[in-house]
Amino acid sequence: MEEYREKILRICNETSKGTLMETLGMEYIDVGENYLVAKMPVTPKVYQPDGVLHGGATVALAESVGSAASFIFIDAKKYIVRGLEISANHVKSVREGEVFAKATMVHKGRTTQVWDIKVTDKDNNLVSICKLTTIALPRE
Repeated sequence: MEEYREKILRICNETSKGTLMETLGMEYIDVGENYLVAKMPVTPKVYQPDGVLHGGATVALAESVGSAASFIFIDAKKYIVRGLEISANHVKSVREGEVFAKATMVHKGRTTQVWDIKVTDKDNNLVSICKLTTIALPRE
């Protein structure tokens, strides 16, 4: 199981090269039976003008981890997975350190999947709570 886990994380991180995920410093760090976890450093790169984590960067982290989770848990040889809708409630500001996003599957349908994504700080304080709906479209 550990070898499989490491392989999945390696693939997720390798496919992020040259993308927004790499630009924002995101890294996939844990995967389990129905979840995926990523982290992102909180630096000026992801600040709002007042020096706190930008909500848009938080949503980018949430959508990235949820979409990657869909890719892992849906047969990517048969389906293309796309984000359909995302919502976010930001409840705490962060000025430094890292934030962690854990995408947990709520619903795995044949066509749509729903992910609960909790973004926390290093002390496990809730920063944002997000819901992502993805759609799996048959490959042609």
